[in-house]
Amino acid sequence: MPRTLMLSVIRGVAIRGLAVTVAIGALCLAAPMVFAAEKFAAPEASQTPAAVGAGSLTQVTLSLLLVLGIVFAAAWVTRRLRGFGRFGNSALQVITDIGVGAKERVVLVQVGKQQLLLGVAPGRVNTLHVLDEPVTPQTPATTVAPAADGATPPYPTDFKSILKRSLGL
Repeated sequence: MPRTLMLSVIRGVAIRGLAVTVAIGALCLAAPMVFAAEKFAAPEASQTPAAVGAGSLTQVTLSLLLVLGIVFAAAWVTRRLRGFGRFGNSALQVITDIGVGAKERVVLVQVGKQQLLLGVAPGRVNTLHVLDEPVTPQTPATTVAPAADGATPPYPTDFKSILKRSLGL
């Protein structure tokens, strides 16, 4: 935005704000003079306020429950529709993740044909490792698949073992 245009916008806003302030001040000063011409009526005898009954308490309780129900229903719908806007296969996909602290996570992400191991913390994402071979997530009950010749591979291919190896544990 050019500087002259920005300055003219600021001047316009300042002039409008000053005009509104002057108008409100004039109304505040004129109000006592306008209403002083009217005679004040004597106060009416005070009536006793209506007692709060069980009906009004029930109405307030039901209204509160209705509002809380709407809030919880909206949260449920939001959770169910989290992936609703995604059409087709995305080039970026989260394979698996694991919590390593209160707010820290390690995430395995597939980008095209390459997989990245990312460390995610509040306000920060770091690349921990770029995997040479894609890792397929396994269920906890499965073990490392033996190689074609029957020998166990030197490095396991499950996510938990790769994470431990990359962290030096």
